[in-house]
Amino acid sequence: MNWEQIRGNWEQAKGELKVQWGKLTDDDLAKINGERDKLVGRLQELYGITKDEAEKQVNEKT
Repeated sequence: MNWEQIRGNWEQAKGELKVQWGKLTDDDLAKINGERDKLVGRLQELYGITKDEAEKQVNEKT
């Protein structure tokens, strides 16, 4: 699924993202609101990873 599809189906995608990254809360997902850059930033904060690593994970999972 590409990022355009994720944004278009955000309500459905949120559940899949929570499965992939269990530390994401409903509040996090509400703030991210389908924006890839916000997801990457939040993953960096929650998991203590670099931007490159967060980008890599998002690319692999979406």
